[in-house]
Amino acid sequence: MKFEISKRELAWKGFFSIEKYEFRHELFGGGWVDGVRREIFERGNAVAVLLHDPQADTLLMVEQFRPGAAVRDPEGAWMLEIVAGIVEEGETREDVARRESQEEAGCTVGELEHIMDFYPSAGGSSELITLYYAPVDLSAAEPGIRGLAHEHEDIRVSIVPRAQAMEWLAAGRIQASLAIIALQWLALRLR
Repeated sequence: MKFEISKRELAWKGFFSIEKYEFRHELFGGGWVDGVRREIFERGNAVAVLLHDPQADTLLMVEQFRPGAAVRDPEGAWMLEIVAGIVEEGETREDVARRESQEEAGCTVGELEHIMDFYPSAGGSSELITLYYAPVDLSAAEPGIRGLAHEHEDIRVSIVPRAQAMEWLAAGRIQASLAIIALQWLALRLR
């Protein structure tokens, strides 16, 4: 199967960017569809890491304000998540996992296990997420407020028993896709 991009232009550049594309692609039944126009949200790539203390069977969860959730449901504006961040130029995905674990959670990460790469919304975004698992000793982790002021971060860090996180997941309290996927992966791994 083939496709061709005939036009690409920047439509908006701010914190993120939007690009306009015109393309055509082959059809499963034969022939081509022509003149398709789409706007693509260009966010860059991101990394998320599930911080789990296997000895205590606890997880480090973060909670922060998310404007995308706020416009849909003001009561769900603060979301329970896992540590995550955007890959900056010159960084490896592993670098980002370690940097964000330190910035958002105060945790030094050694071993990283790659869980998967996935597109959270490939119909309208080019973002690729890399998800990691990191076994860490959370006994010295300090719950509280973290984040970088110059990035306007206000992140609440909590250490929760894995069973509690799974109850929140089952009840629909965790709605962030990165956390959902990571917790479901962990549930399958530990069954």
